[in-house]
Amino acid sequence: MGKDEKNGRPVRWLSELGIDDIPLVGGKNASLGEMISRLGPHGVTVPEGFATTAGAYRAFVAANDLEERIGEQLARYREDPERLHEVGGTIRALLAGAALPDGLEQALRAAYAELADRSGEVEPAVAVRSSATAEDLPDASFAGQQETFLNVRGGDALVEACRRCFASLFTDRAISYREEKGFDHLAVALSVGVQRMVRSDCGASGVMFTIDTETGFPDAIVINAAWGLGETVVGGEVDPDEYTVFKPLLADGSLRPILGRRTGDKALKAIYGDGAETVRRVETDASERFQRVLCDDDILELARQAVVIEQHYGRPMDIEWARDGISGELYIVQARPETVQAARQAGVLTTHRLTERSRELARGLAIGDRIASGRVRLLRDPGEGTDFRRGDVLVAAVTDPDWGPIMERAAAVITDHGGRTAHAAIVSREIGIPAVVGTGDATAVLRDGDEVTVSCAEGAEGIVYEGTLAHDSEVVELADLPETRTRIMLNIASPAGAFRWHALPCHGVGLARMEFIVASIIKVHPMALVRFDELEDAAVKAQIEALTRGFEDKTEYFIDGLASGIAQIAAAQYPEPVIIRMSDFKTNEYASLVGGEGFEPAEENPMIGVRGASRYYRDLYREGFQLECRAVRRVRETMGLDNVIVMIPFCRTTAEADKVLAVMAEAGLERGKRGLKVYVMAEIPANVILAEAFAERFDGFSIGSNDLTQLTLGIDRDSAELSDLFDERNPAITAMIRSLIERAHRAGRPVGLCGQAPSDHPEFAAFLVEAGIDSISLNPDSVVRVTRIVSEAENAREDPGAAPDPAAGAVPAPA
Repeated sequence: MGKDEKNGRPVRWLSELGIDDIPLVGGKNASLGEMISRLGPHGVTVPEGFATTAGAYRAFVAANDLEERIGEQLARYREDPERLHEVGGTIRALLAGAALPDGLEQALRAAYAELADRSGEVEPAVAVRSSATAEDLPDASFAGQQETFLNVRGGDALVEACRRCFASLFTDRAISYREEKGFDHLAVALSVGVQRMVRSDCGASGVMFTIDTETGFPDAIVINAAWGLGETVVGGEVDPDEYTVFKPLLADGSLRPILGRRTGDKALKAIYGDGAETVRRVETDASERFQRVLCDDDILELARQAVVIEQHYGRPMDIEWARDGISGELYIVQARPETVQAARQAGVLTTHRLTERSRELARGLAIGDRIASGRVRLLRDPGEGTDFRRGDVLVAAVTDPDWGPIMERAAAVITDHGGRTAHAAIVSREIGIPAVVGTGDATAVLRDGDEVTVSCAEGAEGIVYEGTLAHDSEVVELADLPETRTRIMLNIASPAGAFRWHALPCHGVGLARMEFIVASIIKVHPMALVRFDELEDAAVKAQIEALTRGFEDKTEYFIDGLASGIAQIAAAQYPEPVIIRMSDFKTNEYASLVGGEGFEPAEENPMIGVRGASRYYRDLYREGFQLECRAVRRVRETMGLDNVIVMIPFCRTTAEADKVLAVMAEAGLERGKRGLKVYVMAEIPANVILAEAFAERFDGFSIGSNDLTQLTLGIDRDSAELSDLFDERNPAITAMIRSLIERAHRAGRPVGLCGQAPSDHPEFAAFLVEAGIDSISLNPDSVVRVTRIVSEAENAREDPGAAPDPAAGAVPAPA
């Protein structure tokens, strides 16, 4: 028993507390006290309040002779775990019906009266939260297991809320969790935290993590936000906005390193109620649904507070925040250690991959990176789960702590609503199962009893497939991979997958395909945005209006989306170089974008038509290319990701190169200015033949082996009839590559290759090393295998008697 419990102080002001007081007031309240006393001077704002002590809870249990009766009920549960709900209900009734000791009740009322004096209100609204003494430890997460009561007013209501908090120490989920983790139920006490309410009922609130919770990428802060009180976000009742911020550049006040902004549906909000209904749900209006909750200044302010908190505690953190709708001030209302990624083994990469596909049934946000199959069990509430079998797939509109025991038996979880910080997401991460949340319609499209496969191994989106699909996984010990002198880089298309590969021992991105971002995220032809008012097709205009909702300037929709996609890729490898290839669609591919048909010529052979550099300075696309340049400039100069290198594809002549560089400069993207490097794809024989002239205009070369092979051998790379002749190992191709490397190096320019050939042919990788290539850029699933091949080739180059072993190519690779 601590000193203050001995001298009879059952209530402590948060400002008196620190992190060493976890045994006294639990992790949640100790953390609040720590932040008020230690982090306030550093810009972290926490609402004032007070907390009951663990000794006060124990005195409450002793005064009502409850310990023996609680122990008897727990023994019944251990004899028959099926009695969990019955046992939990009985214990909660015992606690909720007991009286608080006079000393505790008087201390609560006195502290509340003082809080009223400080706030200048007669009966200030307070938040009453539970804080268990075993809670929020680094290796355990008790999130959502105990009760929280919002908008509590008056001494009587506070006393009642305190009693109900005590009872919530024995929710079904809390009992089950403590049993699983080996905590002694009767050794755990509960502290009640009371804080002045932030008026987020007329403002906003949410949750943020100082780590990407799905990939473990440590340099991202992920913020979820919704209108009103925060319980709709924590409870997964809404699909919140999501903002991603890059931590390493936050300290520079001249930069705005917001990597992404996703606007959620936010169909509901929780606001203050009247009378017995202290909180009620109302539907949001259309303007609230489509409007972003946080402006950029608020996003950056929250992120900076999160960094201060993380640095103080020395570990990734899970933080709840609120914005007062009256004052506009931002507050931190909770902070606890992140428990899932922190528990993962460093230096080990586990990857999962589907080896077959089937019909897609639903998709939403991916939680975790695993794959699971099972029988759909469509449940409306936990009470329907009595016959839920271990290995079933739980499908529900939303989950809360009462679903915990069912989720522990599930192979996967699918919900209609919720974001990455919802209850379903938090619990699924913790118990290590995949979840797809925020699908919108899973309960409508999935049928009870059907077999499905849930895949969270394909990036930021989780997909539910029909039937049971084959999949595999691999564990790679990264420390076992050899170092190579040849720079191993990544080929990346999807921004959503970039964070996933942060742990691979690569040195940047050798090829990031801009056209993937345009096709999969933006979806609209840029010229249809530039000349929107000239469009005549009403259906196309309506489609563009829907996609660009919230953007007054439709070209800003393109710049914002493209900059966000590029930034996520660049941040994942920062400060290593990230080479962004400007858009390289063919005219038929551009035409397939929304609104694209009216801006593209019909060509007999688009492969060698108006593509790459030839588009950028011509009237048919010049303004579209300038939007691309403005997006890259925003990434480099506004966000600060100056590791981005621009690459120009399919540049046929030096005169064409000069024209492209001039258009870039007009858009504020000038080679050499602010350290900007511009590379050229070496994929046309002219790039090799005139290597010295191209080297005068560009800072480096990246060999596109597919097009170089096609144009050197005169073979359509898509021709099935000629596929036996299409081979990058052909002597004509290797002679071209060797010539380019030698001549580029004499001009002081690096040469890389981004293609599949080194992955498919170990001897080709060995040739590249022998020829002196500077870098090889690979798809993520080839990195482990080719790194070993390159290492052997480098060793063989030093020792000609030791030939590389082609069998090295058989080493399994991560998916």
